[in-house]
Amino acid sequence: MHLTDKPENSPVEEINFDTFRQVDIRIGTILEAAPLEGARKPAIRLKIDFGAGVGIKKSSAQITVHYECDALVGKQVAAVVNFPPRQIGKFMSEVLTLGFPDSSEDIVLFSPDQPVPNGARLA
Repeated sequence: MHLTDKPENSPVEEINFDTFRQVDIRIGTILEAAPLEGARKPAIRLKIDFGAGVGIKKSSAQITVHYECDALVGKQVAAVVNFPPRQIGKFMSEVLTLGFPDSSEDIVLFSPDQPVPNGARLA
């Protein structure tokens, strides 16, 4: 899933804190990265370790403009871990890896600038 919104748009409808807490955003470390074969848009399939509580999950990310597969291994990323799995071509994506569009609308991954334990939840 690749949804973007223009920076000049107003914020979406206000939600309360309890609703926000229902979105489970965790940090994980990429264990494997490879091109996603059969995708309509170029994408990379990721295997991400979220620690003991969540485990190892798969994700598809349209990040081929800024990232090479080999350079992604070991990188920490943020992902929503409590969405239902989503079929992407022949691949089942289990988590939504988070990123932001740059000025060309190519995705830049959202990741911590300091090491964080795998499975740490957004605070």
